[in-house]
Amino acid sequence: MDIRAHVSMVFHLDKCIGCHTCSIACKNIWTDRKGTEYMWWNNVETKPGTGYPTLWEDQEKYKGGWEKKNGRIELKLHSRRGGLGNIFHNPYLPTIDDYYEPWTYDYENLFNAPEGDDQPTARAVSMITGKPMESIEAGPNWDDDLGGSPLYARNDVNLDELTEEEREQLNEVERVVFFYLPRICNHCLNPGCVAACPAGAIYKRGEDGIVLLSQEKCRAWRMCISGCPYKKTYFNWASGKSEKCILCYPRLESGQPPACFHSCVGRIRYLGVLLYDADQIESGASVANEDLVAAQRAMIMDPFDPEVIAAAKKNKISDAMITAAQNSPVYKFVKKWQIALPLHPDFRTLPMLFYVPPMLPVLAKTKDGTYDVEGLDKENLPAMLSSLEKARMPIKYMASMFSAGNTNVVEDVYRKLIAVRIFKRAQKVKDYQQAEVDAALASGKTNAEEVEAIFRLTSLPTYEERFVVPPLGRESAVEAWEIPLARKQEAGFGVRNKIAKRKF
Repeated sequence: MDIRAHVSMVFHLDKCIGCHTCSIACKNIWTDRKGTEYMWWNNVETKPGTGYPTLWEDQEKYKGGWEKKNGRIELKLHSRRGGLGNIFHNPYLPTIDDYYEPWTYDYENLFNAPEGDDQPTARAVSMITGKPMESIEAGPNWDDDLGGSPLYARNDVNLDELTEEEREQLNEVERVVFFYLPRICNHCLNPGCVAACPAGAIYKRGEDGIVLLSQEKCRAWRMCISGCPYKKTYFNWASGKSEKCILCYPRLESGQPPACFHSCVGRIRYLGVLLYDADQIESGASVANEDLVAAQRAMIMDPFDPEVIAAAKKNKISDAMITAAQNSPVYKFVKKWQIALPLHPDFRTLPMLFYVPPMLPVLAKTKDGTYDVEGLDKENLPAMLSSLEKARMPIKYMASMFSAGNTNVVEDVYRKLIAVRIFKRAQKVKDYQQAEVDAALASGKTNAEEVEAIFRLTSLPTYEERFVVPPLGRESAVEAWEIPLARKQEAGFGVRNKIAKRKF
């Protein structure tokens, strides 16, 4: 048992309002430089939709992540020999059209145009070439709120498993539905970007699992972009280096959550530490699709287990880090309550960002002006609140995103979320009988104590409950540099200026 600590995240999709405040906070801090105009380390997509970059989930097109071959997992992009053959030509890179060509406007012409009868306009100018653009055809949120549907939403790869009838129903005016999907780098346990990089420029920090990209080692091969199935590594066309989300580790080291977490209006984001067994990484990523979620849950260890604590201390994990893991909201959502799921576990990267799926909307298909409730008693739950069979967003769609197609996993999550809704409604509104509450609890395989805990952490959490930022040993790292420096200065080696230029 090789116990390690990992900073992990949960996004509660039922609370996301699609305001993009998180994206702007990240943009203002990290990607406001030349060459990063099209980079959105944090973006918020509308689902159903093709996402950003376009069709990033289609790994037949981009060859990201891992696949199972001959009983083991291998990079979908290439083998080692294949990577050498394609090192000067990567046919699976997204193009600028898959993102968008960033632009600004010719404001000088607008402001300085001579007086005339016509209203002056500001032409769009490419921020890459500096030349006027004929037309603007895409943007980072081009299909926001189902803009352009069914043109864009119809191409969502998660709809492939739906029947033609189910796909058509999603486009009916009475049933139209969407939800928001915020995305950052997942800082995976088995990252495809790390494995794909020929220069070894991408690595995971040993103390917290954050995936970083060395600007000094990067040689612009861009295999990392194709190797990441989530397309969260970007190429800076101005510097000739790749860049990615760093989970705001300078903020974490000072005890603050990442900027996108801190600025989130809906308070959907939770951050904490998970203890995991690194010995299970290969086996956990190699199981059949229907077992991927269970395998990843099995890798996450109980931070209260004495054997786990002893193994963690053997790996030099501090008591403070173990305490942070015990207080982690991520552990509760993912392991204890099992209502947060990884995004596309079928990519086999073992992402450490988990999502609580959005609650299924109340059935909206009407019949003679009233709700069509035929068959809704199959769930033995009040018809007004949910039906897993007849919800507007099919379970198979959610399963394609969050459980590698295993509908049972998603149904178990929804039954527990439904139980929370019914339990609290019976308390506050008092329009359900105890028998109905008991049926909901039994269906969700939960109890009143757990339901109350889920409700409080979802609806009434304090800042400290949402963000359990672990101590990341920054003081020890600084001391490791400062002590030798002081000794050298005492010895008169005169190295102050040389050492001071190094970045910590």
